[in-house]
Formats: sequence, structure tokens, C-alpha cells
Amino acid sequence: MRNRWSHHAAAAAGGVIAAGVALAIGYLVAAVTGGPWPVDAVGVQVIDWAPGPVKDFAVRELGTADRPLLRLGICVVLALVAAVAGVIGRRRQPVAVGIAFLLGLVGLVFAIFSRSAATGVAERLLPAAVTLVTAVVAMALVTRSARQPQPAEQPEGFDRRRFLLTVSALAVVGAGAFATTRVASFGPGEAVRAKVRLPRPTDAARPLPSGVQVDVPGVSRFVTPNPKFYRVDTLLEVPRIDPADWELRVHGMVGKELRLSFADLLDRRLIERDITLTCVSNEVGGPYVGNARWIGVPIADVLAEAGVRAGADAVKSTSIDGLTIGTPLTALTDGRDAIFAVAMNGEPLPFEHGFPVRMVVPGLYGYVSATKWIVDVEVTRFQDFSAYWTDRGWAVEAPIKTASRIDVPKGFATIKAGPAVAAGVAWTQHRGIAKVEVQVDDGPWQPAVLAAEDTIDTWRQWRFQWTAVPGMHKLTVRATDADGNVQTARSAPPRPNGSAGLHNTVVMVD
Repeated sequence: MRNRWSHHAAAAAGGVIAAGVALAIGYLVAAVTGGPWPVDAVGVQVIDWAPGPVKDFAVRELGTADRPLLRLGICVVLALVAAVAGVIGRRRQPVAVGIAFLLGLVGLVFAIFSRSAATGVAERLLPAAVTLVTAVVAMALVTRSARQPQPAEQPEGFDRRRFLLTVSALAVVGAGAFATTRVASFGPGEAVRAKVRLPRPTDAARPLPSGVQVDVPGVSRFVTPNPKFYRVDTLLEVPRIDPADWELRVHGMVGKELRLSFADLLDRRLIERDITLTCVSNEVGGPYVGNARWIGVPIADVLAEAGVRAGADAVKSTSIDGLTIGTPLTALTDGRDAIFAVAMNGEPLPFEHGFPVRMVVPGLYGYVSATKWIVDVEVTRFQDFSAYWTDRGWAVEAPIKTASRIDVPKGFATIKAGPAVAAGVAWTQHRGIAKVEVQVDDGPWQPAVLAAEDTIDTWRQWRFQWTAVPGMHKLTVRATDADGNVQTARSAPPRPNGSAGLHNTVVMVD
């Protein structure tokens, strides 16, 4: 009985190794071709199919950690199925090989239909096809070595030496493929991005005014460093696009279709602006907001050259992976600094933030404006299309709501009695912050001191001096925009058009 269970365990491990080598080789082929790794193809489809509340939970609780966790979850499921197949294969090898074939086929089908940065059919199918073939061959080898002709001295028919040689060879091949993928550089990398030479903008941003940053440790930096800038998107693998191969098509309800290369964009009038971006998934007091200095081509200039026809009221922009976003045409042509951005904080866009080109539109949440890795712009009407996020229950139009956040003190921090300081940020892009107030417990609203304003398109910092007495206290903040609109106290979740309510923090005073 002990031998039987040990043989089953070895066969299960062999099945897992067979699946692992198939995924590792598929990973390598995906890196070489630029196509989707089958695990990512499945993962993107899972994201697309996930109910809205599940997506909201993942963004709120996991942030960018949702991607590795999703990959891990898919791999764990595959490993469990492969382990079962390995055990079955000891007596029914065709069944085990059939299971491996079906798993590979699922990856192939998902690669065909899932969104991916790869545009060619061969690029999309080759990694999944190679994974499928490798899975079948590896499972056949493992199950064959786990069940050999049964000599009298081996009633279970298990040739340990042959089995170990087989699985060891497969493990070495898989580890080598995985290590090669991780170490080697395939496709466009940082070297390609580093070669981009950005022209000096025709219309540069003014230097930051003195006093935009409050002198309080722990408050967000006025300009968010690129590595710290929030990232919310639906891809497991960041697209790596060579700007030499990139093109932007502008078409639809226009007088003249345009096709612009990256060099064409850099030859146009470039402007530099400080703009704060906010994700619609940001909870009250949440981290999905950041401020950067962007360089780009005014979208209005491009649309004017194309010649927008009467009746159009929307722009449908498409990312290289096929994700679509719908933006009100007025927000791109009303004089605000909506741009096709090529630089962020003085350097070409990071890959994670849309290299080589993305949209940046002040005053709108990102899901209706901030298309990363953009390749297509269609001038159209809202009644004639629906975009990715609106298909999933989010509002068609989503102007930024007035919001504020307490950065200092952190929730449940312990501070000393006496003079104390609270500080944070407030934002309402394209309207501007006129006032910030703080309430201590249930007391009156008291004015905070505002830092200098950069522009109405950036967030604004504030600080509040108060006298802390021993005990537990709640601090609440609210902002008022330049039009006199006071931030609402009525709570609302991010779905369908942005969260609402007042941020508060509780502190202990010794």
C-alpha cells in the first residue's frame, strides 16, 4: 500500500513537471514573438469576465498585486489538474495525454480571443500552440516512464530510474527556458525607450510656484515620481512597443483620415503641463491619484487637422490590446490641455504608463480619458458604440469629483498632546481647489492653510494646526472647488462614476 501511494505521488509530481515545462517553453516563445503567454491569455479573459464587484475588490484590496496573484492562481489550478492527470496516466495513459491536450487547447482558444498587444495571427497563436504540443509530449513521456512493462519483482510496474531520468530532464529543460526568458532581453526594452530623444516643448510648463509642497513629513510629494505613480489596467503583461513600429490612426467622422508615426508626433507642437490623474476606482482617501509633468501633442490640434464633422460628440480610443475608451469630444476641444502624451516627469513614458504614447485629459477619470498604449482614435457618437468599461456598468461620462485626503496623521497613529498638525492633498481637476476645511470630532469646520496653487489641473496641498488633548479623536477633511461647490458628505462607492464622501482618520493622543 505504501509503495502504491508513493508511486501515485511520484506520478502526480511528474504531471506537474510536464505542465511546468510546457508553460516555461510557452513563456519563452511568447517573449520571443511578443505574443500572449497562455496563462496571461486566460488571465485577461478572467479579468474581462469577472463581475464588477470582484474587479472592484481586486483594485481596492490588492492593487497591482492582483496580477501576480491571478497568474499564481491559474498556475495552481493547472498544477492540480496536471497532478491528477499524472496519477491517471499510470493506468490510462491516453486519458492523461487527452487532459494535457484539452488544457493546451483552452490556452489556444483563449489566445485567439483574448486581448493582447500582439496583432499578427502567428504572434497570437504560436506561444499557445507550442505550449499545447509540449504539454502533450511531456505528459506522454512522464506517464510512459511511470508505467512500464511489469516484471515479477515490480508488481506496480514502476521503473524509478527511468522515471527520475525523464522528469529530471524535463525539469532541466523547463527551468532553462524559464531562466532564459527572465534573464535575456526579447523585444523592445529599456534600451529602445532610452534612445528616444524628446524635443524641447514649444510651450513649456512654468516652474513650480514656491510653496506648492507643505513642510510636513509624510505628505505626498507634489510631483509623484514615476515608480510611485499608481497603475490600474487590465493587462497581466505590460506591452513593449517599439516606437519605430507604432502608428496612430485618426478616422471616423472626420474630413481626412490621418496616420501618424511616433516621429510625426515629435515633429508637431509639443506642450508641457502639470496634470493630476485620478482613477475612478479610487475609494475616498485612496491612493489612486498622482501628479506628474507631461509633454505631449494637443489632441485638439490633431482633431482640427483631421476636420471633425458635424454631429460627432465622442472619441473612441483604442489601446494596442483592443481595450476601448469613450471620451466626450468637448473635453478634447474646449481649450483644456488634453494631450497625446509622450513624456512623463522629464523622460519618455515608462512602459507601465503607456509608452510610447498615451492620452492625458484633465478633469476626467482615467477610464474615460487616459488610454495607454493608444493606437487608434475614432471620432464618432456615443450612441454608435459602447466602450470597455461602460459595457461593465460604469457611467458613460465621468467628470472628476471634488475630493480630499488626510496624509498626516495616519489612521490610528499615536501623537503627543499639545500643538499638532494634520496635512494632506485635495483635488478637483480643471476647476481648482479654493478652500480646505478640517473638523475635529464633532466640532465646527475650521479652515486649513492651503499651499500655493500650481494650476487648476493639479492637486493642492494643505495643512491644519490644532491643539490635541488626550484621548481618541477623529479628524475629517473637506474641500471646496473654485466654483464654490463643497465636497459632499454623502458617501458613494466608486461604481458607477467615482466615489464620494469625506475622508477621516482616527488618532490617539497621549
